[in-house]
Amino acid sequence: MKNLIHSIIFMFGLSMSGQSFILQEHDKQLHFAAGTLAGAFGYTWSYQKHHNKTKAIITGICTSLLVGTAKEAYDNFQGGIFDERDILATGMGGVFITFTIPLFQKKKNKQQ
Repeated sequence: MKNLIHSIIFMFGLSMSGQSFILQEHDKQLHFAAGTLAGAFGYTWSYQKHHNKTKAIITGICTSLLVGTAKEAYDNFQGGIFDERDILATGMGGVFITFTIPLFQKKKNKQQ
């Protein structure tokens, strides 16, 4: 399972190469914030259900990417432009929060 997480991070890192200034755009900052909220929701829901940080991280990232993709599909349906960089910014928010939440979670006591 750890290899899967490392693969996801690696692939996400490759997709972000050349995008170092993406978060300087106001629209991308909003997408990042939305991805943070969606990722936090996905992580929290999954962790409460499975009590597994790895599954929760994957769920949080996938939730943020799903929300970003759905938003862009909606924009396209309404006559707007489908912007992959918006999905990237939303996913970046999801990655940020799903790797931040575990840093502040208490460790379980294994002496039970």
